Amino acid sequence: MKEVPIWEKTTLTVEEAAAYSNIGTHKLREITDKDDKQLVLWVGSKRLIKRKALEKYIDQSYSI
Repeated sequence: MKEVPIWEKTTLTVEEAAAYSNIGTHKLREITDKDDKQLVLWVGSKRLIKRKALEKYIDQSYSI
């Protein structure tokens, strides 16, 4: 099975999102704990971060 590049994935694991955004995993978990379902898709207990929503969140943020 061919691996899909991060920039083509719809959702990212916390570790992938950290590598993609250069934001630490602890900070991403903190942000997504407070999130109102805009950034996160829960698959059971697995937290997946919506890539496009993360990009938009970063674009609109001044500081994190």
